[in-house]
Amino acid sequence: MDVSNRTVLVVGGTSGIGRELARRFAAAGSTVAVGGRNQEALAELAGEGFGTVGVDVTDRASVAAARDAVLDRYPELDTVITMSGVMSMEDLLDPAHFEVTETTIDTNLLGTIRVLDAFTPHLVRRGAGTFVTVTSGIAFLPFPPMPGYAASKSAVHAYSEALRAQLDGTGVGVVELVPPAVATAGQEKVNPHALPLDDFATEAMELLAQEPTPREILVEGVRMHRWAERDGTYDELVAQRSRALAMLPGRQG
Repeated sequence: MDVSNRTVLVVGGTSGIGRELARRFAAAGSTVAVGGRNQEALAELAGEGFGTVGVDVTDRASVAAARDAVLDRYPELDTVITMSGVMSMEDLLDPAHFEVTETTIDTNLLGTIRVLDAFTPHLVRRGAGTFVTVTSGIAFLPFPPMPGYAASKSAVHAYSEALRAQLDGTGVGVVELVPPAVATAGQEKVNPHALPLDDFATEAMELLAQEPTPREILVEGVRMHRWAERDGTYDELVAQRSRALAMLPGRQG
């Protein structure tokens, strides 16, 4: 992918990985718009020269309105990155967890599908373009305190594979970005092994710029998660990660 000559929309790009990727694409020479719910963050990004649009991926009408606004301003749009996501801990022994699971699935999985559905006709009509979906190392190596998150990201992986197959021959590609734990939003305090955001973005952009672009963007720090089953380390690693269940409020003491 020529990252220096794209017209990119980053949905969920108001913070963290999404915002950093938006800045990296812009620095490389691409035209970049950012969508999200945080109006203050959108205003800051507009001040940096980004196009911005308000969008709530849990609301189909909001996604449709954002699509129309973006395509009106950027009819040459060729790259859509779906970054929106929530990550929460859930105690499955507590029936109250279901509301958290529902929100997680609605945002991470259905929100991704709403965005993909909204822009698929445009990219197919163009006969060229790229969707970048975002999963997680947790999609392949579950983190037991976050079952809904793991399930949602595993589902986005499977959906991305199916979408790629169905779009074959249209000129529209599907690239899956698979981050490990990245030091954003205070995660470095929870996980001292989280990869610095700058390091992650540099490696991810280098992989995106390859020709041909890999189907999965796997930085070095996520490969142990992605290939755990293949490498025979899956059971041991899940057992290690299960120790974190002690973090759940109902399991403490």
